[in-house]
Amino acid sequence: MSTRPLVASRAYLLVWLSLIVLTGMTITIAGMHLGRWSALAAVLIAGTKGTLVLLYFMHLKYEARLFRIALLVALVTMTVILLLTFADTAYRG
Repeated sequence: MSTRPLVASRAYLLVWLSLIVLTGMTITIAGMHLGRWSALAAVLIAGTKGTLVLLYFMHLKYEARLFRIALLVALVTMTVILLLTFADTAYRG
């Protein structure tokens, strides 16, 4: 008995190409010296790349709602911790 893959090969290829483009953007932005915006740009690009990997390569897009809610809670917690860390380093004397 053969089973069909959850995601078509074309979707994997498009996600992989997107990851390559986002990696190129990361490298380009790292060399631009954007000041305080560099960290924000890096985090946003990394978050986008992580989301693509979670949704397509780890098949989270097709999992039950409970798994997605658990991941969302973890990501919100991590975001709060990162924001508090950035606020702490930004306002140090």
